[in-house]
Parts: sequence; structure tokens; C-alpha cells
Amino acid sequence: MNVNQHTPMASPYGQPQPGYGQPGYAPLDGGYPAPYAPYNGPASAYQPGAPPQGYSPFTSFPSKAVAANPVSDLSSPLDLGPVRGPPVSGAPPVSAPQPYNQYSHSHGEMQNGPPPMTQAPPRPAVSQSYNPAGLNMTGPTHPSYPQHYGPPPTMQQVTNQMTGMQINSGPPTPAGPGYAPPNSSQPPVSTAYTAAPPTSYTQGPPPASSAPTQPPPPSGPAAPQQYYGGPSPPSQQPFNSSLPPTSQQQFTSSAPAPSPSQQTFPPSSYSGPMPPASQAPAPPVSQPQQSFPPPAQPPFSAPPPPASQPPAFAPGPPLQNQGSFPPRGPPPSSQPGSFPPPGPPPTSLSSGPYPGQMPPQQHPPPSQPSPYHSGPPPPGVQMPPTSMAQSNHLPPGPPGPPGPLQQPPPQPGMPGGFPPQQNGAFGQVRGPQPGYAGPYPGQPNYGAPAPAPAPAAPAQKRLDPDAIPSPIQVIEDDRAKSTEPFTTGVRGQAPPLVTTNFQVKDQGNASPRFIRCTAYNMPCTADMAKQSQVPLAAVIKPLATLPPDEIPPYLVDHGESGPIRCNRCKAYMCPYMQFIEGGRRFQCGFCSCVTEVPPHYFQHLDHTGKRMDCYDRPELSLGSYEFLATVDYCKNNKLPQPPAFIFLIDVSYNAVKSGMVNIVCEELKSLLDFLPRENPEMDSVVRVGFVTYNKVMHFYNVKSTLAQPQMLVVSDVSDMFVPLLDGFLVNMNESRQVIESLLDQIPEMFADTRETETVFGPVIQAGLEALKAADCAGKLFVFHTSLPIAEAPGKLKNREDKKLIGTDKEKSLFQPQVGFYNTLAKECVAQGCCVDLFLFPNQYVDVATLGVVPVSTGGSVYKYTYFQAQSDRERFLNDLRRDVQKLVGFDAVMRVRTSTGIRATDFFGSFFMSNTTDVELAGLDCDKAITVELKHDDKLSEETGALMQCAVLYTSCSGQRRLRVHNMAVNCCSQLADLYRNCETDTIINFFSKYAFRGLLNSPTKAVRDTLINQCAQILACYRKNCASPSSAGQLILPECMKLLPVYLNCVLKSDVLLPGADVSLDDRAYLRQLISCMDVSESHVFFYPRLLPLTKLESDSLPVAVRDSEERLSKGGVYLLETGLHLFLWVGASVQQELLLNIFGTPSFSQIDPSMTSLPVLDNPFSQRLREIVDSFRAQRSRYMKLMVVKQEDKTELIFRHFLVEDKSASGGASYVDFLCHMHKEIRQLLS
Repeated sequence: MNVNQHTPMASPYGQPQPGYGQPGYAPLDGGYPAPYAPYNGPASAYQPGAPPQGYSPFTSFPSKAVAANPVSDLSSPLDLGPVRGPPVSGAPPVSAPQPYNQYSHSHGEMQNGPPPMTQAPPRPAVSQSYNPAGLNMTGPTHPSYPQHYGPPPTMQQVTNQMTGMQINSGPPTPAGPGYAPPNSSQPPVSTAYTAAPPTSYTQGPPPASSAPTQPPPPSGPAAPQQYYGGPSPPSQQPFNSSLPPTSQQQFTSSAPAPSPSQQTFPPSSYSGPMPPASQAPAPPVSQPQQSFPPPAQPPFSAPPPPASQPPAFAPGPPLQNQGSFPPRGPPPSSQPGSFPPPGPPPTSLSSGPYPGQMPPQQHPPPSQPSPYHSGPPPPGVQMPPTSMAQSNHLPPGPPGPPGPLQQPPPQPGMPGGFPPQQNGAFGQVRGPQPGYAGPYPGQPNYGAPAPAPAPAAPAQKRLDPDAIPSPIQVIEDDRAKSTEPFTTGVRGQAPPLVTTNFQVKDQGNASPRFIRCTAYNMPCTADMAKQSQVPLAAVIKPLATLPPDEIPPYLVDHGESGPIRCNRCKAYMCPYMQFIEGGRRFQCGFCSCVTEVPPHYFQHLDHTGKRMDCYDRPELSLGSYEFLATVDYCKNNKLPQPPAFIFLIDVSYNAVKSGMVNIVCEELKSLLDFLPRENPEMDSVVRVGFVTYNKVMHFYNVKSTLAQPQMLVVSDVSDMFVPLLDGFLVNMNESRQVIESLLDQIPEMFADTRETETVFGPVIQAGLEALKAADCAGKLFVFHTSLPIAEAPGKLKNREDKKLIGTDKEKSLFQPQVGFYNTLAKECVAQGCCVDLFLFPNQYVDVATLGVVPVSTGGSVYKYTYFQAQSDRERFLNDLRRDVQKLVGFDAVMRVRTSTGIRATDFFGSFFMSNTTDVELAGLDCDKAITVELKHDDKLSEETGALMQCAVLYTSCSGQRRLRVHNMAVNCCSQLADLYRNCETDTIINFFSKYAFRGLLNSPTKAVRDTLINQCAQILACYRKNCASPSSAGQLILPECMKLLPVYLNCVLKSDVLLPGADVSLDDRAYLRQLISCMDVSESHVFFYPRLLPLTKLESDSLPVAVRDSEERLSKGGVYLLETGLHLFLWVGASVQQELLLNIFGTPSFSQIDPSMTSLPVLDNPFSQRLREIVDSFRAQRSRYMKLMVVKQEDKTELIFRHFLVEDKSASGGASYVDFLCHMHKEIRQLLS
């Protein structure tokens, strides 16, 4: 089934339905769709037992692309079950979504599959949901049942019939269609997988009784269905509503196939109203027989997929002429899915995992490791002959339409073969990938690349990448359903994903732009939270910038008395306070304490108990608002001074030589007109000061009355002081001429410097002392180039030691090497001195230590390694402009209050904490997010839910003391199913990455990685055990809203911080670790799973739909834009059409493109204009300026680009998505067993 598809709806009755074997593809026109490779069958490796005896290989049917709106859908089973022989590769999926008319009567009234039903299900309404298919792969444990057969249906019909089916692994059913009955007299000959035309299975003439077709259902309203060949099921079953419906999205794995009697399906879609999410029924656990929905709800109906959907992934070949068994004569060679002529099947390959070769389409895509085989082949499995041992090692067959199969068993370079897949769907065939060492014990193929033709451990097939959950599909589905503005009034409603553009209407809960939670249904008890292992956390971005169509928080002024608060817990007035006694008192929603309403705040209540002025007061009706703070909320009980900005510029040899000093001084002349201000019409009240330094400090007096600036040198850096008070911090407008004169002179004064040593500690001390003397908060902008080795406080030595990487001592490299900076950071926070550090290193500078002060004060670190004026100027200047202009709050304190039952226990981000509750930030800007972990300290109740109030007290850039309040209410649940139904994977990943990156300070990298994998496995195992309907262990079942947890978690595990490649410096890792600690969800999402856009066609109003981050999705004839939040890459294929090159680069040939360009040429054509608009819009969305890098295919820079194709195996040894999914499955099964 297609997991790339729309999230399927759960089948309401959760019951599996009898039915088909592996769904296959139905090419309608034999075209190869661009980005999808045909699904070549289940793959993976768990081979729990011997292949069942009566297995007949004829098991592949077309499946369908699912289009459904998930409602209460919970799980996506991915069948990685016992390995069954894969079908030979069928023709690839069609390039257009397949229309499905479920039982296409126009193509002959045949139905391949179910036995005669008394009536055919009516065609479903378009809006209905569909439940994708799954496969049950267990061994035979049930008797086989007689089957009905009929004349073979046409391919089209089969496609149509199968489109609605869902294969699930529930209780076994009578023999599904299409299998030789297990008790057939002849031993099953397991299919030979041939590398020739996409034929179906070769197999000896089947016993006469085994033709796989069955008469079609007569049309008419759907009557309750007959159980296939067995007794009819009870008409309706009671449902156990505590189990969520699982949307059985099965990803089938290569396992020995079950006997025919083992295939079962859940109703693949429910054409009636869906039960509300909270009470989605699930199948009674012990039931062997399935019950079906009442007649009004035909079990097999399903809506046609939206046009954007990829075709279904068929685990098998399309049975193009779907006859009972191989046609008697050679099929027309032009027909892609024809069967091989009858011939004796290679008996030597009996039931083995995956003997024989496969056509190119079946090969693992280039950089993806081959699937796992967990353990030795099941008993009785014979190894295939060497010549065709590893299906993964075959050379692609020659292009051209596949011809009929030659004689099985096929030989390696057989004629026939598929036409090469377009769009890189499967590139050249590669063998299994070399070692994902470590976490996968017992995997025969890891550790070293297997020699091509040699027989590797049991030959087998890999999971098809199209058959596993696709991030792109989930993102697109969410966009499609989020058309209305998101109103925040509904408690516990999960917002649209961060990748969706949506408008927010505040109706009592904070906008998701300010707060996102990992779970919008909190478990009621600590035990339940512990059992599920789902982290309970909120990512809060208190000063987030809102889009122009949303109203910023209102500022409320309560005058002298200040904000109204609860007497006991000090929570601020908010929509969760309940007014009682006619409005004279209010009961706190957080601690239930009753507080008197001050007379000036009194208002009568209406008949519902609400205040009459409820909608006139932001604090009673909105989730986010600000209060003007009174003097009681100020330091030393006096109102604050406006803040100051101090620029501290390194003027050592490296800084001058690289051009940095020149660029900074030039830019500051104009930039200082854009200092932050509340009111765009008014001048900024922020004062400025200037210092330069190498191993001594130079202060400048730029008082407006001076004709020329004065320089004062402090050479005793061990005891820092500011040599002047008056004239150091000035108003830009008053002192403009003196400042401009200074900025002109600095580059000249130091042009010939030979001083290479620098200090760093005293630089920050100097800025801090200046702010203390002026008695104000502020920000230091430090421009620094090298490791501070000059004799001074905070002096550092080079401790970069590659030998420590991967050892237990590696953690010491992430810790500051001296304690000096921690103490200095604490002093800065006390003064409200925030530090932003711009680094221009050419070698190791110890970012782990230099970053301590910026990170602890709420500042930022920007790093421009090997800075070159020409190519990096634009990125640096854009970062600097944004950093100087953005709104920032100073001297901030944040506290998170929660309702009884939970409390905030841990915080992640750029800040300092001197106690357990107050997050202190010398500076807090609009890009900084703070992640808060919540834990239970008591029980929560489902009625009241859980409340959270984040209050930030800060000084605005105009010098006003304010309180910004964000409120959030979420639901509480006593059923695990409800928890899993309302989680947000992107936020969970944001939390996990911060948690893991902080863990590096105290634990070895491997331990941190293992902890992450283990917790993720526990989350999914708990779901499988407690919420999913019972199914074979071979299935990986994922909760619907967490089906991307494995792919995203793998991205975190493969990140440079946790799994560095050889070329990743320690500074880079420390830099990224600090950077990610304060990212919000949208930034961490694109950082871990970059956005990859194909640029062949650009429309003026919409972006092209992204493709998955894998090399096999790139087409040689395409141009792609990849965005990571820190970088932009423009990848150009080697055979791009001339017209496209002219439109983008203004040059007709690939060889003339200049790979060193960092900005696109401005050309006068619509394509060039639109592409530059897209690049600009991407840059505008991110807090860091993304430098554009042009990557030509096969060029050396392609290695950097490939590093971001996160679904592939990484150069540093990170698993591909397919491999990691198999590994997760193995971990889950270990936990469950």
C-alpha cells in the first residue's frame, strides 16, 4: 500500500477483512512515473520461521493509491514481517494516479479475489476515506478453506478491484484468492525471481483447482460479505472502543509467504460517517472471524486519490494479463506485465527468501543499504545458486520494452530487463550497502560492501522506499486539509504542521507560533506517561514575529496597581480564571485558590457566569497579550534606562587581512540608522559605543561635541576597566559625524598591523563594565577571529584532538575548557548584558568555550569559517543587519506556571538559571525558542485538562518594562490511544534533539544515540502493544501522527553533532549543538529534514511539490533547490535542457555554469524572476541568511550536497531511512518479546 499517500482513515471497525495477497502495481499506460519506483514487494528481514508449506507464489495484485482524510486514524502498520518471496518486479507505477473504480464492471464482471458476494458494494462518495493495505505474514496455523475460482479478469479490472482492498494482518482468514491451496498435491514451487521482463511469477503448472480468480460480485447494494470460502462472519461485532482504529498501512517485508489461508484484510474503507476520534472502535482481540460494517457501509469502497498522489506501491508486479497462471503462449513483448511462458520453475529456489535476480527496478536505490535479514534463513530454505545469489547485485538489463521471459532460471545478463527508470527512481543497481556498524548485530551484509556477484547471506529484497511513510506526503496532506484559519479556542486541538502556511485566530490559547506542544492530550497519570515514553514538552518562542495578517499581542495597562494575579500561585489573569460570587472573586485555574477582585477591576457576570466585558479585555479572551509592568517589576524598583549596543571589533592581523574589519566598519555607517525601535516613525533610543582590540583594548570617545574621535588604550587586560564614562555610549543621531569619522579611520589605523594574538575574556568584561557604568541593559556585538591565546583572563589553548572522537573522553571537548566564562556569563545575565558573537575562524577557536557567554545570555553565535570578503560578505552582512534590527527584550525573566498535577522540570535553550523555576535571559529576541519539559507530580483530570502559562518579564527596546503572557490549555486522557492520536512529531523531534545534544556534555556520543533509539522504540512498542489491533509480529505498526518519527529520528542520529563525518570539525559540532538548542520547531524541522524542490516548472503563485531527500529522486535532466535553514544548494543535473540553463544561468551549456557563483544572475525572463523570488522568500523565512551554492552533478561539491539527502546512507556511516526503519522494527520486536 502506499504510505506516501494521504494518511489513511482507520477502518472504523478496525477488523481485518479476508482478501488479497500482496497488492501489485497496475500501470495503466506503462509509463514510469517520475519520482516513484515500483514497489517491488515486501522486504525486510525478520524471518521468524520456516516458510509455510503450502505457499504458492501467485500473490501479487494491484493495490491503490490511497486518498483519505485522516480522522481518527491511528496507525500505519508497516509490514516488515517474515520474509516472503517477492514478486518479480512489475511494470512500474503509472505516472498518473490510477483512477479507481473499485469493481470496474466496464471491464467484464470479474472480481479477482473475494468469493461471490451477493451484492457489489456501491461506489463510494468522493469524500470517503480509505484505509491502505497491509499484509499479514505469519506462518500457516489455520486450515485452508476451499476456494472459488472463475475465469481470469482483465488487468484493468483487477486493478480496479484491488484498489480498495486493504491487506492487514489480523486473524487469519480462509485461503485468500490467488494461492495454490496449501494442500495441493504438488510441493509448492516458490517463485523464481527473474531479472528479465517484469514478468510475474514463473511456476510449474498449478494444480487445476488453483486458478486464482473468483466470480465477481453481482452488483447491487453491498450485502454483508461472505467470509472467503468460509462461514459468514457474525453480522456485527461489538467494538472495544478503547483501541484506536489503526490505519493499517502495511509495509510488507520480505518474509517467507504465509500459506494461502493466512491473508486477512480489514475493511479497507468505511463509507459511512467516521466515529469521532475519541471512540474509534477497534476489533475485538480474540476474534478470528471478521465482522463487517453494515450494508450501508461497503467495506471496500474508497475515494479516488487526489491528483497529486503517487500511485500505490504495489508490493508485486502488476498482473497485466492476470490470467489464472502463466499464459500458454509468449505474451506480447510490448506488454510490461506479461507472464512468463509456462516452463518448469527453478525448483532449487524453493521458498527461499529471494533467490534469482530482479530487474533493475527492484534494486535498492543507489545509496541505500540493503534490507536486513535478521538471522539465518528459515529452515528448509535453500540458498540460491551463486550465479544469481544477491538480487541486489544485478546489472540493469538493456533498455527497451521487456520481452517475454527466457527460460527460468534466469542468468545474470539476461536480455529483456526494464527500460531504465526515469528520474533516477532506481539508479544503477548497487549491492547492499556497506556497514551500518553498531546497532544491527547479526546482519550478514553489514560491515563491508558485499562483492558483487558473490552469494551474500540469504539473498533478499529490500523494502521499497516508496512503501514507507513519506514526509512529503504527510506535509502535502496537511497543507491540503489546512485551508481554514486555525482558531485556538478548542482545547487540545493540534495545530497544522510547521510546514503549512496558515492563519491563526487567537480565541483563548496561544498561537502555535508562540507555543507548540509534543502532545495535545496529556496522560492523566505519571504511570501512563512513563509507560508511553512520549516526552511531554512545549517549545515556547515568546517574542515570535507574526505574519502581517495576524495581530500582535495587545498591550494592557492596569495603571499603578499592575496586572491582576492569583494570590497563591501568582498566575496572571487569563481566560482560565473563573469568576464567582457575582464577579467579586475569582478562582484560579492553576491552583484553585480564590482571590478578591480589586474594586477597579470589578464587572458583573452574564447568565453564563462570564464577565460582561469578557471580549473587551484581551486577558479574559485571548491566549497571548502583554501587560505594562509597574515599578515593582523592575530591578531595584526603578524604571529601566533604554538599552545600549556596543560593537567590539577584533583588529588583529587575521581580521584585517580577511577584509572583515573593513566590511564591518563600512556597514555600521548605514546600519546604525536601523537600530530597533517600537515605533517606526520615531528615532531609536538605543545608544551605541565602539571598542577595537587585539591583545590590548582600544576605547573610543565619540561625544557629539568632538571634532574627531579619541582613542583610549587599556593595555592591562588582567584588570579590565572602562577608561571613560562620558562620550562612550552616545545617541547615533547626535554623534553621527564623529562616529562616521571613526568608522572611516579604524581600517586605516590597523591596515599594517602585525599583531596576531587576541584576547577574548577582557573584551566581554569591557562591554559589561560599560553597561554597568551606564546602569542599563544592552547587547555586545563581538567580531572575533582566533583562539584567544594572549596572556589574559579567559586565555585558551588548542585542545582539538581527533583521537578523542568516539571515546568516553569526547564529551570533554563539548565542555568549556576553563570555568572563567561561566562566571562571566553569570555576571552578564545579572546586568542584562547579552552577547552576540560573530566568528571568522581559519582554524580551531574552541566554539564550545567561546560560546558559553553568548549561549548563557540569550545571545547568538554566527560562524563564517574561512571567511572571504568576496563570497561571504553578503551572508555576513545580512546576518548582521537582521541581528541589529530585530526586536529584542532585555533583562528578561521567564517563568512557566502549570495547573496542579504537572510542573515544568527542565529547560533547554540559550539562557541562564540561578534557581529551578526562573529562566533568566540577558536578551531574548524574536528567533529564540525555549523548550520546557513537563512532568507529573499528581494526577490530572480529563474534565479540567492541563493548563500552562508562560510569563516573560522584559525591557523593550524603547526602555519599557513589560510582561508578555502566553496561555495554553491541553486535554488530558486516560487512554493511551488518545495520547497517540494527538501528538506532534516535529515538536517531539525538536525536544529529542535538544535533549540528546545536551546529553553530549555528560555522556559518550554512542550512549546518547542509543538512548534516543531506545526511547523511540519504547514509544512505538507501547503503541503497538496497547493501541494497535493485534497483528503479526512481522508488521511494523506506527501511530498515524507519529509515522514519521523513525525517519526524523534517523536524521537527528545522523546529524553532524551525533555522527560526524571525517571532515566535520569539533568547532562545527559545538556550533550546531548550541544553535539547535534554541531553534523553534519550524527551524529544527528543515534542519533535520531539508526541503528539496524540483525546479523544472515554476508557477507564479505556488511552490512546486517537494521531493524526498534521496539521491534516487534526482533526475539528470532536472534542477533542484535544497534548503536546510542554514544553506541553499542549487543542484544542476548533467543533462539539463538548454532552455532551462539559459533561463536560470544565461548560458546554454552545462560546462559553462560557474560553480563558484553565490547569487543567481538577474535575467529578464519569468523563470529567472520566479526562481529568485523563491530563493528570497526562503531566506526571509529563516533567522540566518542562507548562502546559495551551485552544485553541478558529478562535481566535487556534490559530496556536500549529498550529505543533506538524509534518507540515504551517509558517508559517516548513518543508516538509510529504509535500514533504520528495519532496525527500529527489530528494536520494537525485542521490547515486545
